This record gives sequence, structure tokens and C-alpha cells, in this order.
Amino acid sequence: MPRNRKQEGLTGVFSSHLSFLSFCLRSVAVLFVVLLCLDLLTHVGSAPICPHGHTGCHILSLADLFDRVIQHSARLHGLSSDLHSEFEQYFLPSKNHIGRVYRKCHTSSILTPNGKENTQKLAREELTEVILKLLMAWRDPLSQLHHSMAHQQDFNSFSSHKALEMSDMVHELRKGVEKVTEKMQLLGMISNSVNGLSSPEALLPTSESGEAMSDYELAYCFRRDSDKVQNYLKILKCRIVPEHGC
Repeated sequence: MPRNRKQEGLTGVFSSHLSFLSFCLRSVAVLFVVLLCLDLLTHVGSAPICPHGHTGCHILSLADLFDRVIQHSARLHGLSSDLHSEFEQYFLPSKNHIGRVYRKCHTSSILTPNGKENTQKLAREELTEVILKLLMAWRDPLSQLHHSMAHQQDFNSFSSHKALEMSDMVHELRKGVEKVTEKMQLLGMISNSVNGLSSPEALLPTSESGEAMSDYELAYCFRRDSDKVQNYLKILKCRIVPEHGC
């Protein structure tokens, strides 16, 4: 009888060890799977994004590239609208004066379609060129606007930094649109005749009379052009990839 009790005790201890060992093995397996998933996420998250899918790149579809530049253009237009509103609030208290101050924008020499219907009639290549030309035309004027505002006591540093941020954002947006253009050409959706990828001749921000445009006029004109760029990108996306949110 004592021997049976001893055997039962040993059996119980052995079963307990087996249960504990089984639990440990399951825990190790779960931990291994978690670490493996984290490692995969790290590699995917750290992979650079490029339009052509080179080694080590995270490939983006054309629709994804369009979404990125459209979102970027929306933020850019939002900033330009805020800055323009600040000009109207602090420098132009009279609405009649606001109506008289507008002059012809320095980008008026770039032929841009008016309205959605006319924009849709433009060839894909032509519409892409218009977008790139508008963005190129604002590279230097926005930098000049920032420097001008930084030296005026009427502006706080936050307002002046908006102009600098917009200048940087225009540069990034132009590079993004160039990537979209290259992707469209690679997929054979547009021809290789787009001429907006290289720097065009500088468009100086002057009025019709030849005078330098005021800071307010630059803010007004950029708000107008940033709205055009945003709308043109949306229309171009719907013409190229209509199955994605159009």
C-alpha cells in the first residue's frame, strides 16, 4: 500500500512537470511567432518607397502615388488659404481696396484650362505639363515671399514660416508629380513627350506694369494656383485610374 502511494506521488509529480514543460513550449512558440511578425513589420516599414520597384523598395501603385500627391496638394492649398486670410485681416480692412489690388499673376502666361469640362478635354500629357509648370513657377517666388515677410514687423514669425513651409512643400509636390509622371510613362498611359520635368525659364513675379508684385498679390496668386493644381491632379487621376475613388 505505501508503495502504491509513493508511485501515485511520483506519477503526479511527473504529470505536473509534463504540463509545465508543455506550457513552456507553447509560450516559446507564441513568442517566436510574435518576434517573427515584428521582424517582418520592421522590414516592411523601413523599406523605402519608389515608383519602379527597385531592390529594397516598397512598390506603390499608380493610384497610391496619385493619392499621396493629392493629399499633399490639399495641405498646401490649405496653408495658402490661411496665409491669404491673414493678409486680408491685417492689411486690407477695406473690401473695396481688396477688389482694386488684384493684378495679373506672374503665372498668367501659363495656359490653364478653366472649369472641369475644359480640363477634361485637355490631353493627359498637356494637363501633366500644366501642373508641373505651375509648380516650377512658384519655387523662387515663395522663397522671396518668406524673406520679405521675415523682415516686416507686421508679420509674426509663424506667418513668415508658413511661406517658407509652402516653398518646401511646392518642391516636394513637384518631385511627387514627377514620380507620378514617370510611372504613367512606364505603364504606357502617357507618351514620353511631357516637357515639364526639366526646369523651365524662370517666371518673375511682376505685374502687368512691370512692377514687382506685393506680398499680398503673391499670396493671392498662389492661393489661386494651388487650388488649380489640386483640382487638376484630381481630374488627372480620375482619367488615368477611374476605378479608384472617382
